Amino acid sequence: MFSGIVEETAVVVAIEKEQENVHFTLKCSFVDELKIDQSIAHNGVCLTVVRIADGTYTVTAMKETLDRSNLGLLKIGDKVNVERSMMMNGRLDGHIVQGHVDQTAICERKEDAEGSYVFTFKYHTDREMARRGYITVDKGSVTVNGVSLTVCNPTDDSFQVCIIPYTYENTNFHDIEVGTKVNIEFDIIGKYISRMAAYI
Repeated sequence: MFSGIVEETAVVVAIEKEQENVHFTLKCSFVDELKIDQSIAHNGVCLTVVRIADGTYTVTAMKETLDRSNLGLLKIGDKVNVERSMMMNGRLDGHIVQGHVDQTAICERKEDAEGSYVFTFKYHTDREMARRGYITVDKGSVTVNGVSLTVCNPTDDSFQVCIIPYTYENTNFHDIEVGTKVNIEFDIIGKYISRMAAYI
């Protein structure tokens, strides 16, 4: 479980395809603190550390993960938002994030808000997905590339988020432009409520 508070951006240093799997090797400041089998969110996707060597660590993404997220688009040198799993005795600064990306969205607009930025993202939806809670609500929570954010101005298939300068500079939001594909995870509480409401 995660909180959506990105620790830093890790740099992709190697990519190796093995049948339907892809192994990503990354470098970040806390590599020496990692252990094999540890969970780390990468652009919001929970992946397991499978190897640590020479100041880097490696995680593996299977086909389902690659199909549902933007990880398959990564190239050597790209920056990835990373967060280690949440400690249960700490503060929940963001919101409850599972690291189970639901789908991707496309950046449709990026506006300079006099120092901060407003991003508009559009995603695929239909009546069945909405019934299952794959939607955004005004002032609700959404995770974009692993960043816990507050939803603004949602429509049936889009939403906006406001990004302060600190978040813009310390995550890969500064690399997002119109047309960029991002990972989104809808609020798990909303999904549970939607699921239970179907039986009432």
